Amino acid sequence: MTYPVRVSLAARSSVTVLLAGAASAQWPQWGGPSRDFRSTATALAEEWPEAGPRKLWERALGAGYSSIVADGGRLYTLYRSGEEEVVVALDAASGATVWEHRYRSPEGDVPNSTPIVAGDKLYTLGWSGTLSALDKASGKLAWSHDLVGEYKATRPQFGFAASPLAYGGSLILPLGGAGHGVAAFALADGKLLWHKHDLEEVYASPVLIEVEGEAQVVVLAAGQLVGLSPESGERLWSEPMEGDQNIATPVWCSDNLLCVTASPSGSIGFRFSKADGKTKVEKAWKNDQQIAQTTVVRLGDYLYGCTGHDPFFVTAIHAKTGEIAWQEGGLSLSNLVAADGKIVLLDTAGVLALASAGPGTWGVKSKVKDVLKAQAFTAPTMAERNLYLRDLESVVAFDLGKPE
Repeated sequence: MTYPVRVSLAARSSVTVLLAGAASAQWPQWGGPSRDFRSTATALAEEWPEAGPRKLWERALGAGYSSIVADGGRLYTLYRSGEEEVVVALDAASGATVWEHRYRSPEGDVPNSTPIVAGDKLYTLGWSGTLSALDKASGKLAWSHDLVGEYKATRPQFGFAASPLAYGGSLILPLGGAGHGVAAFALADGKLLWHKHDLEEVYASPVLIEVEGEAQVVVLAAGQLVGLSPESGERLWSEPMEGDQNIATPVWCSDNLLCVTASPSGSIGFRFSKADGKTKVEKAWKNDQQIAQTTVVRLGDYLYGCTGHDPFFVTAIHAKTGEIAWQEGGLSLSNLVAADGKIVLLDTAGVLALASAGPGTWGVKSKVKDVLKAQAFTAPTMAERNLYLRDLESVVAFDLGKPE
């Protein structure tokens, strides 16, 4: 397979307050403040002019599928330059480079994983398994690990892609391999806190959920879905899951539903509860609709995402029953973000669209072609009313606010 491997996930629950560094940053990690691709931005334009929303700036950048995180007046992402991977900080107002951190990575493809801001540091994971902690203001390296060389991590076929999760004082991420399926490192100094399980080919980013007051980390791997204690890595539950390369990360819903769309056999809804102090997982529904690689957002009782096979369709799935409400074409494979009751879509052909959605409705209000070049596979970032997009050559910023 030659398609780019990306990660999609969503989680929205009261455990959000446990995510380190999320309080001050507008979009501090994969999926935004709550890792669910939903923004709290308001007063967005109802539609755009024919030429599209107001462009703030555009600049060249090396190739990468890593999405952009926004913290204060800075943007952060990764790209490849020859035999190096580069962590870059950009000025959010102009796109100008503030600092870069480079390290050798002679093998592999462009970086997939999205950085995370936690406290005064930025944490990044490269294609080959270089895990770095950098001072977010200066780019100075605080600590780093070679996951393959130091811990015998098993690099996935398409490179490390899962985006790390910050919990309390730890950074949790899949490593892969015997006894190193998932690991946790201390945010402060990079000390290995725990490593457990024999998980392989993990592309989906871990998601934090809360089941009746208990925080859990959900990891989707080849052949299985597992729930772990973030403090110890103890396995709390597991479910078999078809697929060797499950990419789209599960969607956690505040009504104790976990929706998994990545499986090649279709989407599954799991309902969670506690009994005798243990987590009980029951299959609530299953359908034959797969949303394989792209972001999925929940608005109201419905999940919205784009099917992963040509022809492509934006699809609405009832989160509680699995019923497919509708499917609409007109775009290529698309990543979605939601804000102010609207959905913004970027498809891989570089088309940007603004839409409204409901149980029985789908309305594209505006559509702009050639915003980016083809293979615009990176998920959009929305920091306040600004939208940041990238393809394999450049980054562009738009103002989505209502005209003054």
